[in-house]
Amino acid sequence: MTVTALVSGGKDSIYSAYLADTQGRSVDELLVLRPQDPESMMFHTPNLELVELQARAWGKAYRSAPVDGTGEAAELAALERALSGAHGWVVAGAIQSSYQWARLLRIADRVGRPVYTPLWRKDPGRVVREEIAAGLDIRLVQLAAEPYDAALLGQRLDLPLLAELERRSASVRATNVAGEGGEYETTVVDAPFFASRIEFGEVERRAAPSSSRLIVRSAHARPKPGSPGVGA
Repeated sequence: MTVTALVSGGKDSIYSAYLADTQGRSVDELLVLRPQDPESMMFHTPNLELVELQARAWGKAYRSAPVDGTGEAAELAALERALSGAHGWVVAGAIQSSYQWARLLRIADRVGRPVYTPLWRKDPGRVVREEIAAGLDIRLVQLAAEPYDAALLGQRLDLPLLAELERRSASVRATNVAGEGGEYETTVVDAPFFASRIEFGEVERRAAPSSSRLIVRSAHARPKPGSPGVGA
């Protein structure tokens, strides 16, 4: 039996996999889907290459599955192929996105795998506070909502910054403070359960009229004191 965590490298998927580990559903592998469409409605796209470093730091198996083509049909077909051929829980970080949740349930049911979404329907602000309290070092790597400007790229999402995001979001009711609507995307660079910390090397800041993105061109894993270390 294989427990698969669908992971993008962002805070919600990493935290959900951690919760599964601590709640009796020990995760065997981190699976990342790689969409061709940078505006994918189903999958996170920034800096997916970092998931392999996260898996090494965590001591988990890593698997990558490309999406052949664009659009919903291609993305769901890739998800079905990636989840087929194994049994066991599929863990995902969905909070409030009915679009993602309903489609994941449909595909998982088709391949005979149960789904575990420990953050589902929790208050978004509460979720982010839990993630911060759990010790995740979360960095903002994409911003695509009017209240959030490019100056926030690369910053650590801590309680003071969360309060600032909530303040800015107050005037825009459609903004989800957890970023699940695509308002912002994140990458986890460290956690108490990582044996090493991910450090960015070369980065590129790219701004467009509707969004800004921190593209990590190179990164490495730095072992923590007392840890056995992992490959970069």
